[in-house]
Amino acid sequence: MSQPVIDATDVRVWYGTPRGSVKAVDGVSFAVQPGEILGLVGESGCGKSTLGRALLGLLPAGAKMDGSLLFKGEDLVAMSDKERFAHRGTDLAMIFQEPLTRLNPLMRVSEHFTETLRSHHPKMRASEVEARSLEVLRLIGIPPSRWKAYPHEFSGGMRQRLMIALALVLRPAFVVADEPTTALDVLVEAQIIKILHDLRRNFDTSLLLITHNLGIIAETCDRVAVMYAGKIVEVGDARTVFRDPQHPYTRELLRSTITLATDGLNSIPGAPPDLVDPPPGCHFHPRCPDAMTICPQFEPLLLARDGGPSRVGSDDVACWGTRTAALTPQQRTPLVREELAVADEA
Repeated sequence: MSQPVIDATDVRVWYGTPRGSVKAVDGVSFAVQPGEILGLVGESGCGKSTLGRALLGLLPAGAKMDGSLLFKGEDLVAMSDKERFAHRGTDLAMIFQEPLTRLNPLMRVSEHFTETLRSHHPKMRASEVEARSLEVLRLIGIPPSRWKAYPHEFSGGMRQRLMIALALVLRPAFVVADEPTTALDVLVEAQIIKILHDLRRNFDTSLLLITHNLGIIAETCDRVAVMYAGKIVEVGDARTVFRDPQHPYTRELLRSTITLATDGLNSIPGAPPDLVDPPPGCHFHPRCPDAMTICPQFEPLLLARDGGPSRVGSDDVACWGTRTAALTPQQRTPLVREELAVADEA
């Protein structure tokens, strides 16, 4: 197997607050291969966007990061801010949510691309800037006639295409796409998915696709990582995970999706935990329908489905329910769950 583009080991990100440290990302490990699309899915507040920003060093001043984050063998965590900035854009890029808030309304499309390219290639001539920018715009379906337009003159789907083009113009090896289809209709959503596939095919770019939409994960991604309360609880081949989910949280997420056959709405009882003081043991145990006595006592490790150690490219899960044969009868006893308060259900 080739060297991963991104190889994260025990990555942790926390924010300082008056109440204590918010453990937004708590010991996450994963790898992304060249040309691979890894989907990252989970409820709001589970740490998905924080993890995506951490990969590019875009955390706010009050945040701290630890662990190992290798980009083609170089540890980004150990680098200085100046060294990380040298990689950002040319090697690592991000497609943000809500493109209208990310595009300067006072700047034309041409000025956005000029600023992006000149910040990394200050000696690039104006003709080269225009030629390279128009090449990328054509790839994502924006005609050259819109080169001098302002962001407000584009629809939501076209603005999202602009954000993708701005990420691609520097030809990065790895892109974080943070909810790239949010608030778009299904037709535009399908177009964006096609663009992501074209991006991988034309540039061999690796992607981390962050989304709530399990359908997009199934349609777009090679592998999927399921995140809960700052931790990855299951990761593996997207088709394998969706066909045979091992973690109760993954099963509950899939059960909550809506299809043409849906005759009622399903939800996961309770609410995501407070990341300042998460539940002991497995963080999901207060909401888990399969919780056992051992679940609040010890945190399960992320192990391969076959019971061996987690490794690059393997299908892994962190759940005591997948290794009941190794537990005592007392540890396997179903956990008596407290009744959820109305506030917890809100």
